[in-house]
Parts: sequence; structure tokens; C-alpha cells
Amino acid sequence: MKRILFAGTMLSLLCAGLAPAADTINAAGATFPAPIYQKWFEEYKAKTGVQINYQPVGSGTGIKQLTEGTVDFGASDVPMTDAQIAAASKSKPLHFPTVLGAVVLSYNVPGLTAGLKFSGPTVAGMFMGTITKWNDPKIVADNPGVKLPATDLVVVHRSDGSGTSFIFTDYLSKVSPDWKSKVGAAASVSWPTGLGGNGNAGVEGFIKQTPGSIGYVELIYAIQQKMAYADVKNAAGKFVKPSFESVTAAAAGMKEMPADFRVSITDAPGAGAYPISSFTWLLIPSQFADANKKKVITEFLTWMLAEGQKDAQGLSYAPLPAAVVAKEKKQIALIK
Repeated sequence: MKRILFAGTMLSLLCAGLAPAADTINAAGATFPAPIYQKWFEEYKAKTGVQINYQPVGSGTGIKQLTEGTVDFGASDVPMTDAQIAAASKSKPLHFPTVLGAVVLSYNVPGLTAGLKFSGPTVAGMFMGTITKWNDPKIVADNPGVKLPATDLVVVHRSDGSGTSFIFTDYLSKVSPDWKSKVGAAASVSWPTGLGGNGNAGVEGFIKQTPGSIGYVELIYAIQQKMAYADVKNAAGKFVKPSFESVTAAAAGMKEMPADFRVSITDAPGAGAYPISSFTWLLIPSQFADANKKKVITEFLTWMLAEGQKDAQGLSYAPLPAAVVAKEKKQIALIK
């Protein structure tokens, strides 16, 4: 009798349209888009019952875990290199842009009554260690009328392998030949000067505790932590505030998205473009041994490219251009 009752109960639940136990997907990677990813995964679970566990451990670690097969997909602010894609031969990952965001220059200069502005060569000089005082003539030239103190300038950078560092150093490599030849662009570089903080929180801690400091964090993080951040001079010669609008303008300056979606938009053309802007990517295997995981992840991607984009602006990201969304929808069909 008990078996009959149990079977009847299960049949009633299925007929009522209740889903079976939730699917679970594990992912890891970039911190840059973590706020919107967490929001998406919560919303998607409420809608579908699918549990996506995301660990914001940095782009480098996300790529490593994807390559080793310890996560179902990765996330990165750095497009994978050809060598990294070859190393991940089991998954053969595809790049799916998700949103666009900005890296900002945050500072702690006591006594300032106005916001600061920086040109590319000035930023490079600070992080190269050739500009060491806040009243350096190059900073003064960028900020006419602002009274700047003779305080020592202390650089703060990420100590961990970071997609945010890649975006920032990619920008510096475009605006400073000296930086490009001596340091270069990578998720982890040999910094010429400064203090290293682990993650956004480590950088924030050093900036807040160190008068005269300057460092870089994601725009949403600076907003959430109420950190001061600068306008930056773009390729058109305009000082631009990082914002939803200026990140969108940076994307608009892109001539054409490559077929594999690996692209840089730092120092983009356009009067309104914020120059330290970037896409960020989900790294999705093109081959799944588990057919159910493939189904769950491709359905999430479809949702992300439609409903998910509506959450971007509220978290200070920019949604994907319509042409990019259309290309990505076609790429989903390549996942087998």
C-alpha cells in the first residue's frame, strides 16, 4: 500500500509540472563580472531550479580549472591564447562575451576638493615609477586649477593573476611605448613599483589605508565601496568619466567583432569612449560528455543573451551590442 501511495504522489507532482531535483553546474574565474554573474545565477535558479555555483577566483585560475576539467565552464577578462586553447584540448572552449565593463583609477589624496583627471602617459608614468609626487608637472598639467600636494605617490596593483590587470596593462601598452617595451600586457606582470594587493579587496584596503595612493579596480567595486575615481583621457583627446554610457561608446568604436570573439577595446576611438573598457567572457566547452549539462548550459546562454542583458546597466556594466548577441546565438549551435 505504501509503495502505491508513494508512486501516486510522485505521479501527482509530475502532473502538476514540478521539476525534479535541481541541476548543479560548477564554474570559476573572473572577479570583474562577479556581481552580475551572481545576480544572473540567482535569477536563473529562481526561474529554472538550476544551481550554478560560481567562484570568483580570478581569470587565470578560471582558465586553469577549465583546462584541468574541475569546473563545467570558466570565466575570464583575458581572451585565452592559442596555446591555452590547445592545452584545453578536451573541452575545446569557445568564448562567449557576456557584458562590458570599466577598470577605474581610484586614489586617496587627502585635502582634494575636486575630482582628478589623468592622461595615458601620466598614468603610465605613475605605474612605471617615474612620477613619484602628486604635484608632478604632468599631473598638474592634466588638472589645471587643482591644488595638488607635494605628497609621495604610492602605486597599488594586484598581486594575483588578474583579468583586471590584463585590461589595465593592455591599455597602458597602447598609450605608452615605454610600458609596452619594458612591462607589457598580461594578467600578471613584473610591476616596476608599488604595493601588491590580493583581489579588489586587497587593492581597496591599501588605497584606503595609504594617503597618497592610487590603484585600479572595477567600476562597480569602486561605486559599491564609495571610492574616488578619475576621468581618463581617451584616444580622441577627451577626458571621460567611466560610466555605462562611456563603456557603451567604447564598444561602438569596434569596427567588427572577430569570429572567435577574442578582441580588445581598450583605448577605443570615439569622443565619448572610456579608454579602459573591456568585454568579459564565459569560456564554454564546445564538447560535453554529459548531455544534460550541455542542455542546461546552452539554455542558460540563451537566457543570458536575452533576459540577462537587462540587468547590466543597474550594476554599472554595459549590455552587449545587438550584432554581438546575434553572432553569439549562432555560436551556441557549435556546442555538442
